[in-house]
Amino acid sequence: NHESGGTNDYMQPEEDWDRDLLLDPAWEKQQRKTFTAWCNSHLRKAGTQIENIEEDFRDGLKLMLLLEVISGERLAKPERGKMRVHKISNVNKALDFIASKGVKLVSIGAEEIVDGNVKMTLGMIWTIILRFAIQDISVEETSAKEGLLLWCQRKTAPYKNVNIQNFHISWKDGLGFCALIHRHRPELIDYGKLRKDDPLTNLNTAFDVAEKYLDIPKMLDAEDIVGTARPDEKAIMTYVSSFYHAFSGAQKAETAANRICKVLAVNQENEQLMEDYEKLASDLLEWIRRTIPWLENRAPENTMQAMQQKLEDFRDYRRLHKPPKVQEKCQLEINFNTLQTKLRLSNRPAFMPSEGKMVSDINNAWGGLEQAEKGYEEWLLNEIRRLERLDHLAEKFRQKASIHESWTDGKEAMLQQKDYETATLSEIKALLKKHEAFESDLAAHQDRVEQIAAIAQELKYVFSPHRCTARVIKKICDYSYQAWGGRSMGTFDSPRTEKLLETIDQLYLEYAKRAAPFNNWMEGAMEDLQDTFIVHTIEEIQGLTTAHEQFKATLPDADKERQAILGIHNEVSKIVQTYHVNMAGTNPYTTITPQEINGKWEHVRQLVPRRDQALMEEHARQQQNERLRKQFGAQANVIGPWIQTKMEEIGRISIEMHGTLEDQLNHLRQYEKSIVNYKPKIDQLEGDHQQIQEALIFDNKHTNYTMEHIRVGWEQLLTTIARTINEVENQILTRDAKGISQEQMNEFRASFNHFDRDHSGTLGPEEFKACLISLGYDIGNDAQGEAEFARIMSIVDPNRMGVVTFQAFIDFMSRETADTDTADQVMASFKILAGDKNYITVDELRRELPPDQAEYCIARMAPYNGRDAVPGALDYMSFSTALYGESDL
Repeated sequence: NHESGGTNDYMQPEEDWDRDLLLDPAWEKQQRKTFTAWCNSHLRKAGTQIENIEEDFRDGLKLMLLLEVISGERLAKPERGKMRVHKISNVNKALDFIASKGVKLVSIGAEEIVDGNVKMTLGMIWTIILRFAIQDISVEETSAKEGLLLWCQRKTAPYKNVNIQNFHISWKDGLGFCALIHRHRPELIDYGKLRKDDPLTNLNTAFDVAEKYLDIPKMLDAEDIVGTARPDEKAIMTYVSSFYHAFSGAQKAETAANRICKVLAVNQENEQLMEDYEKLASDLLEWIRRTIPWLENRAPENTMQAMQQKLEDFRDYRRLHKPPKVQEKCQLEINFNTLQTKLRLSNRPAFMPSEGKMVSDINNAWGGLEQAEKGYEEWLLNEIRRLERLDHLAEKFRQKASIHESWTDGKEAMLQQKDYETATLSEIKALLKKHEAFESDLAAHQDRVEQIAAIAQELKYVFSPHRCTARVIKKICDYSYQAWGGRSMGTFDSPRTEKLLETIDQLYLEYAKRAAPFNNWMEGAMEDLQDTFIVHTIEEIQGLTTAHEQFKATLPDADKERQAILGIHNEVSKIVQTYHVNMAGTNPYTTITPQEINGKWEHVRQLVPRRDQALMEEHARQQQNERLRKQFGAQANVIGPWIQTKMEEIGRISIEMHGTLEDQLNHLRQYEKSIVNYKPKIDQLEGDHQQIQEALIFDNKHTNYTMEHIRVGWEQLLTTIARTINEVENQILTRDAKGISQEQMNEFRASFNHFDRDHSGTLGPEEFKACLISLGYDIGNDAQGEAEFARIMSIVDPNRMGVVTFQAFIDFMSRETADTDTADQVMASFKILAGDKNYITVDELRRELPPDQAEYCIARMAPYNGRDAVPGALDYMSFSTALYGESDL
């Protein structure tokens, strides 16, 4: 700006005019036309014009008006009188105003202007043109005449047949004017058709197009320029300056529009991020709300199948449904941090999510989810274990009850017989022996009855089809004692004794005494061989196998006993056949026949290999289970420590100071890649874990890691790397926006790390306070110090998370240095687009801005209600303020 007074090499009109007192007539003609047209281009804004330059400025009124229009300022009130003194007074006011703008007017006096001196009048107008149209031109460190010349050279540089070196002969062929127009508005001139040897056509084309489309009046005549050896420099300069102002106005509007677009783009992006955050937060909270009741529902199912389905559903939840939500939660926090960084850097207030959707609210809800999840899998496994045992007990109960029901079959009817009432003494004796054998059999069964009763009690089989069995057996026991206890021996005659019958009787008795316990042993063996078992380890199945082998070792002795018993029966048969003894019936001392003994023995022999097979299969199953345990343990013992190591390494990278932030970012991205590439190992472990659960394996001595440990560690690793990358990206945003050097960055990092005592990557309030005090902040423990610290915390932790990130720390430490747009700058840009009006119209917005940004403004701008309002006027001022303020758009 050259308004400070004094003269400059391009601004010495009085010396110019001394040289030009004998003005070349051709130049004078060109100046009269050009200056008149130039003055009228401004005076028409005030609704007037001049015809004759030396006549129409004589009273000073239009001269004062011209100065008011081009300066935008008010001059002293003009004299309205017609006398010469009034005219001189008005012209002097105009000249004083020109002088007040730092221009010395040595040779120009009010009297000469009032007298209509042409040369003096032209000199004065040139002075005005220089000061108001040319002096403020500034191009690349040059200004005024040199600035205008440089602008012309820059703009016409791409045109090979144009070479602008001055403001006279360089313009004679007209191509310079055409090139200026074509460079800014290529659609107005078909430059390729112009010829250097046709200057008149070129000049007239430029003058006509400039008047018609650029609102630049014709200030020169093509013929005059072509017909003059050296056209008038002042006339050419005046005319060319009109092009500069016409196009720089467009340039100004373009710059203003660009600034507005940039600001709006920031706002649109921020609003989109806010919308995305709100939607993501709502969706996540809704998912948590729906999932918690499912995890809290601990109502057990009645079947193994239903509980195993629940376990499978939980596995799907942990493998398929929850991991994407962990990523969403992490993404939500990343978006939130990035948004807050961008808002801070673009001079906008911090984003406050709507009620209940703060990051802390989401963390609380997530904590509730994990609380509900805690112990759910353990509960499922315990329930499955319980049902497995119940199923096993139920099967055991069914088997034992079935055996004992078949044993009781017919016993009650036998006990109710009254055959003793008509029996002989010898028959009574036999009945007594038979009853003693039954009692011995009953006693042997008593243990098994109690076993069944105990199983029934555990099962609480209220509605079992076998619920009567134990009661029936007990009833038989009770009844037998009553029945037989009431029998009276009576007195009978002494029977005839016959030697053979006595021998047979002795053999029958011997048979009965040995058959009963042997029969009991076989029944017990059959029951044990068919008994179901439930084991979870190789040691347990080995115990069962050993017991079975011991049982098998007793079989030869048992077979000998069987043969001995059958031998007694054969002895009886031999006597009967040899001596033709007439037998009255079967063995009176027992109901157990040799056929029954052989049948049961055969059954025992068949059950032994079946039991062998069952134990072998279970042994193989337990070996497979052990393989699964070892396989899972071996992998988990590698993956668990790998995750831990990676977490520690990421923590180190994020706080170390090796290289630039870009180096850190690249390092972290490589880490992220290696972590993502590790995912198949996690999936493989999940597959092994599924096999373990499906095999009902409940413990694993080969590792301390559970699948849940690994899942949680993996999720933490993924979120930690993503958050750390985001932190570094935000640090880069801050650094670039504020121009922080690498050295400063290292200093900030060193201070931060020094006070980050627990290496958490954040500073707690006390750590941050200690850091501020070390940097010279006056934060005492008095009320004033506390208030100051609270104010600073509200800047670095606007969402009250209770920690200060490194990102917020560098932002605070460099908060004065960012080059950000302000509401005033945006307002000024809108004012340019609005043509200096206090409001803007829909048409102007649509003309000056890209469609989506124009519509963005139209949708959000309030109507303008000022006194100068027109229908449809929009208030760009309140809109600009709202862009940077708390108010919603």
